[in-house]
Amino acid sequence: MLRAGPVTIECAIFNPPWRWHNRMARGGGLRRLSESPVRNLTGGMIYMLIVVLLATVAYVSQGWSWGDAFYMVVITVFTVGYAEVHPIASVDLRTITVATIVLGWLGITFLAAAFVQFITIAQIQQLFGTKRMQNKIDQMTGHVIICGYGRIGQMLADELRAGGSDFVIVEMDQQRFNESVARGYPSWQGDATDEGVLESVGVTRARALATVVPNDAANVFITLSARNLNKNLEIIARGETPSTKSKLLQAGANSVVQPTHIGAERIAQLILYPRISSLTDGSQRMRTLGIGLRTFGLELEVMAVAADSPLAGKTIEAVEHQATGGVFVVAVNRQNGETIARPDPSTIIQSGDGIVVITRSGRSSPKIG
Repeated sequence: MLRAGPVTIECAIFNPPWRWHNRMARGGGLRRLSESPVRNLTGGMIYMLIVVLLATVAYVSQGWSWGDAFYMVVITVFTVGYAEVHPIASVDLRTITVATIVLGWLGITFLAAAFVQFITIAQIQQLFGTKRMQNKIDQMTGHVIICGYGRIGQMLADELRAGGSDFVIVEMDQQRFNESVARGYPSWQGDATDEGVLESVGVTRARALATVVPNDAANVFITLSARNLNKNLEIIARGETPSTKSKLLQAGANSVVQPTHIGAERIAQLILYPRISSLTDGSQRMRTLGIGLRTFGLELEVMAVAADSPLAGKTIEAVEHQATGGVFVVAVNRQNGETIARPDPSTIIQSGDGIVVITRSGRSSPKIG
C-alpha cells in the first residue's frame, strides 16, 4: 500500500502471491485482472497530481514563484538531473526536496508498472479469448456458418438461437464483431472470402452456410470458396440484384434469397390482403408458430391467385390432391374482402383470391402477381 495524505492506492503488482491466488479463486479471473490496471492507472495519476500539487505549494511557501516551483517539482519527480532553480540551503527546502524525490519516484514507478500490466493483460485476454473460441468451434459438428453480421445476419442469428441450432458468425468489421460477441454468439473475426477463415470456423464439418454480406461480389466469392471446401454443404446466399441470382447458383449456392424481392412481396400482401396478412406478420406469436412448423419441415405463407393461375377455378380439395400433400389451404381471402377461415374442401378458389397455405419446405409456390 502507498499512502499520501487521504489518498490510498493499492499497487496490485506488489501484492503477495497468495492474495492474487485468493482473488482468482473467488471467481475474479481474467475479468478482475483486466479491471485492476485501469484502477491502478487512475489511482496512480491522482496520486501523482497530489504529490506535484503539494510539492509545488511547499516550494511556493518558501518564497519561490509558481513557475519556478512547478519546474523544480517536474525535474525532481522525473529524475532529470538538471541543476536546482534556487539553492537548496535551508532545512525546510531539503526536506521538501527529499520528500518530493521519494514520493515522486514511487509514483512514477507505480504508474509505469500499471501501464505495463494494462498492456500485458489486454494481450493475454485477447490470446485466451481467441483460443477459447477456437476450441469451442473445433467441437462443433453439423453447425451453421453465418457470413456477415449486418441486419440480416443479426436476425438470422436470433432465429437460429431460438431454434436451438449451433452456429458461428464470421465478421470482418471490428464494431459488428464486438456486437456479436456482446450478444454471446460464437464469433470469428476475419474475411469470409478467405478459405483459411472458412476452415477455421469448421466449414468442412458444417451442415449449412448462409452468406448474407451486403455485397454481391463477396457473396459469390464466399459461395465458390465454401463449395470448393465442402461439396455437401447447404449454401444459402443473399443477392441484391436479380442478375446475381444466376451467378450465385452457378457458383454453388443451393438457394438464393433476395431481401428486396421478399420485402416487395410482403408489402403487396399487406395491400392486397390486409386481413389474412396478419397470419404471417412478424409478431412473437407467429414467429413461434413459424419455428414450430419449420421443425416439421413446413412453411406458412400467403399466395395470390392471378387470373392465369392454374389454381383459379379449382376447389380446395382438387388443389390439395393435385399437390399430393405438398399444400394445405387454411384460409381464403376473397377479392371483395370476405375472409373464409377453415374453408370447406368444396370451396372454389377464384382469381384475385389470397390464400393462406401450409407448404412443405423447399417446394416452389406461386408468387404474388
